[in-house]
Amino acid sequence: MEDNRVFARINTRLPVRFLNPVDGSEGMGETIDISANGVGFVTNQELSSKAPLEMWLNIPDKHEPFYTRGRVMWADPTSGIGQRRIGVRLDKAELMGLARVLWLEEHQLH
Repeated sequence: MEDNRVFARINTRLPVRFLNPVDGSEGMGETIDISANGVGFVTNQELSSKAPLEMWLNIPDKHEPFYTRGRVMWADPTSGIGQRRIGVRLDKAELMGLARVLWLEEHQLH
């Protein structure tokens, strides 16, 4: 399978809260990886492919949670009981959010 990503993924674990604005369902999860145009996370919630999502990522950098929007591209079961791995394509490239994650990663290493 060909990988058409433009931006590299950063493997990072961050709490994420999400909302489906169409049906009002909400949930929590944890990121697996983030790029400027996508977020991968795990959750116990059922999410269908193509569902719109609003997301708030809790980046521990003393700022407000990072808000972004996107669409579920795929949802696969994981080895965790009742957990699903979700892939979200963001509506627009979120370079500021990615910069915050990169800053955090760099400062945690030192």
